[in-house]
Amino acid sequence: MSTHIKEKKEKIEQILTKLTEDSAKGKLIVVEGAKDAQTLRMLGVNGRILQIKTGGKSFLEATTEIEKLKPQVVILLLDFDRRGKEGTKRLKQDLERAKVKVDMSFWRGLQALVGREVQCVESLNVYLDTLNSKVS
Repeated sequence: MSTHIKEKKEKIEQILTKLTEDSAKGKLIVVEGAKDAQTLRMLGVNGRILQIKTGGKSFLEATTEIEKLKPQVVILLLDFDRRGKEGTKRLKQDLERAKVKVDMSFWRGLQALVGREVQCVESLNVYLDTLNSKVS
């Protein structure tokens, strides 16, 4: 099968491995909803994951909640669709204003690899399964 597909799959797995490691070191991961968090758990991420869309929280409420947790670094991993991109930008600005360090590397890396094919974090495991079946 295509080496391009195999390379893409390996790059995604490398990003997810690093995400799992950083999460285990105490970095807080912020996602949109419960299904996103559940998918990350299925992919092996066991650290702290905060869902910001639970109960229709505003960005201000989410920022305040994150500040109270006093994380050293926040990993933003909102969806890759238009609303997710806007939310990521807004939350990043709000957190930086609150002097919270934001890590965008995972979001950027995944978005660059899955951009048009995956719109939300909750679809990552299904996408990886698809890539695995194409490689096999």
